[in-house]
Amino acid sequence: MYKKEKLCGMVWEDDNGYHFQYDALYLKTPVYGAVSKTLPLRREVFTDKNMLPFFDGLIPEGWLLQIAIENWKLNPRDRMTLLLTLCKDCIGDISIRKEK
Repeated sequence: MYKKEKLCGMVWEDDNGYHFQYDALYLKTPVYGAVSKTLPLRREVFTDKNMLPFFDGLIPEGWLLQIAIENWKLNPRDRMTLLLTLCKDCIGDISIRKEK
């Protein structure tokens, strides 16, 4: 995940839920601050059984989501795939990019 084109952390999903962790280098010099007020700067991993609300809020809703689901044949219940597919270039300073 990037904030103003600077790597700031990783978001992932596993059997225990959804997670976000700030990048260690970003924490040393967090020039752009925290990603959101609900994800303050810290070393520990943020974890939730459901998609973390900040990231869930980046995913489009309504007719725009429906168009994306139909065009890309996405599963509307797969929040991580929606995030990775639809949030590469969000409004604002956050972008979600799949690890290479």
